[in-house]
Amino acid sequence: MTKNFRSITLRHLVVNGEKKIGIEYKADPVIQSLIKTLNAPTWSKELNTLYVRNTKGNLDQIFNTFRGIAWVNCKYFFKDKPVNTAIEKPDFTHYKLRKTANKRSCPVEFIDKLELKRYSPNTAKTYIAMFESFINYYHDMELLEINENDIKDYLKHLLKNGYSNSYQNQAINAIKFYYEVVQNLPHRFYYIDRPRKERKLPLILSKEEVASIINHTINLKHKAILTTIYSCGLRLSELINLELTDIQSDRQLLLVRGAKGKKDRTTILSLTTIKLLRKYYSVYKPKEYIFEGQTGGKYSSRSVQNILRKSMVRACINKPATIHTLRHSFATHLLEDGTDLRYIQTLLGHNSLKTTEIYTHVSTKDLSKIKSPVESLSLRY
Repeated sequence: MTKNFRSITLRHLVVNGEKKIGIEYKADPVIQSLIKTLNAPTWSKELNTLYVRNTKGNLDQIFNTFRGIAWVNCKYFFKDKPVNTAIEKPDFTHYKLRKTANKRSCPVEFIDKLELKRYSPNTAKTYIAMFESFINYYHDMELLEINENDIKDYLKHLLKNGYSNSYQNQAINAIKFYYEVVQNLPHRFYYIDRPRKERKLPLILSKEEVASIINHTINLKHKAILTTIYSCGLRLSELINLELTDIQSDRQLLLVRGAKGKKDRTTILSLTTIKLLRKYYSVYKPKEYIFEGQTGGKYSSRSVQNILRKSMVRACINKPATIHTLRHSFATHLLEDGTDLRYIQTLLGHNSLKTTEIYTHVSTKDLSKIKSPVESLSLRY
């Protein structure tokens, strides 16, 4: 006869403003008798679970009590898996040391968790700014006293003051990060209605405009940077993380490591781009990354944006384009040249074809073949 498999599951709870260890288990006389030996176990009718105070001593007691008798499931209790294993652990010390006058600063434990889970510097900067705005809106309340209704009132405040849907979503992400990741509170504690995502078509540059921008880029390294981004359909972060070993010139392919969503992918590398990169390499001789700063290491993302801005000024192109516009233009131009949408999805690294389908709305491939109904009207001028 098979021996019964016993287990208990630990979860984080907050009861009356105090952190607790929630203990879930199936009815079992052995477990129930051992539970009674813990330090002041209490049953919550509201949460339908049993809990003890969240202290190191109580946690150690749980492990010691059930060792060899029941498996202690901690997958909901210890959740520190990095979100991006492709990058080194970032250092956000400057956020911890900075001084903010007359307002609350982001909790150090919030910043520590961003570091531990290896959030990118840009994401961390956004989360910290969003969470600081939130906690200063409720500057006279303890963080664990803020409930779901308070958060909804804050979102209404953002909506009333004209903040975009994107801003509201970022605020929700930062708030959920604190309560669900940093404090490990259960998801049921924060079910927040998210604003509907705005459906805006991306700005697209014509092939002639892209050519003019690159031709008006004087510096060889700068020209190679813009050409590589456009010809390979790269994100800015992907460009600055490219290493010399990622170039597969014999196959005319470029390996993009640790892209968005922690995925590696392969994209096309044209002969034109290969020739330009070889010319660039013979002059600059980078050692590790394809594009390096003056003192080595990764090239600055801000510098890349400045390259595009200056080249657009020289080319007399007055559009609110960014580096990501070159990626959008790459995809749209492929579509207009007859490339199958699924191939474009693969080259861009999109999870869903629906994301790639947005380029069908900005492509002008077949628009010139469509005649307006006004052509069939007998009009006098």
